[in-house]
Amino acid sequence: MTAPTPPPKPTWRSRWRSHLFTVALLLAVFFGVQAWQTRAVPAQLDLNQPVQWLLPTGQTQNGSLQQALAAVRLQHPGQPVALYVWAEWCPICRTMEGSVTRLGQDWPLLTVAMQSGPAAQVLRYQQQRGLPWHSVIDARGELAQALGYRSVPAFMVIDAQGRVRHPTVGFTTGIGMRLRLWAVRVF
Repeated sequence: MTAPTPPPKPTWRSRWRSHLFTVALLLAVFFGVQAWQTRAVPAQLDLNQPVQWLLPTGQTQNGSLQQALAAVRLQHPGQPVALYVWAEWCPICRTMEGSVTRLGQDWPLLTVAMQSGPAAQVLRYQQQRGLPWHSVIDARGELAQALGYRSVPAFMVIDAQGRVRHPTVGFTTGIGMRLRLWAVRVF
């Protein structure tokens, strides 16, 4: 009697297809969750909303969201602006601080301090953590909600026409933020 032949070993092609399917499935789930989390983000921002913002020098300004964006755009004319929504009580936001700070050195950056207290408290936090950001004060979370965000951290790119591009919720890598800004500038 002859011994049964063992089943053939999977080829690299069949393993590759299996891994490709797994990666495609994970990407579909990731982008599906992002789409669901950002479903309330408007395509166009109301730039006339009154806001109070902090300059990196610690000065407080009052005006509209348009004026806060203009103050940030002065350093990088014609470029899209990164809008980062954070909170001082958010542990994920703390892990992103370094990436956001480095991003702000190369790209226009406006942050929204959501439910982090009045301007003096936000300024104290930013100074303690070494965060040289232009920050809009959103003490009650109303601006974040108007932006369509109910959780932090959140990130979006605002193009020159005030359109919202590439909104995300949750941890975003430094390279991910830079790629989104680059894509808006190029396309």
